[in-house]
Amino acid sequence: QVQVAESGGGLVQAGGSLRVSCVFSGITWGDYAVAWFRQTPGMEREFLAAISFLGDDTHYVDSVKDRFTIARDNVQHKHILRMNRVKPEDTAVYYCAAGPYYYCSGVVCSATTDYAYWGQGTQVTVSS
Repeated sequence: QVQVAESGGGLVQAGGSLRVSCVFSGITWGDYAVAWFRQTPGMEREFLAAISFLGDDTHYVDSVKDRFTIARDNVQHKHILRMNRVKPEDTAVYYCAAGPYYYCSGVVCSATTDYAYWGQGTQVTVSS
């Protein structure tokens, strides 16, 4: 049984930095792609970034490119989303997700249905 533990998040001032992370247990490290999504009330879950099985390829949506970094800690087997220069519009619940593919029909997997295992979500609030 796969379990996902998310941590991090919290309250940060605009322009600051924050980190969220997650650990997947019950699946083999390096056997899955990982993505980060976020969701605000009344809105669909939004894809932000993905990292390939071995961490040698990453992909970002334009709204977070150059501010957010998706990474993996190969020692602690942890997946990380580093958020810099955060804005009030980054306020959301952030989710990590793991799936069996990095590419779906030739493009990086970005649909919620592409990912099988999900973290519980962690709140990030950016104050202005």
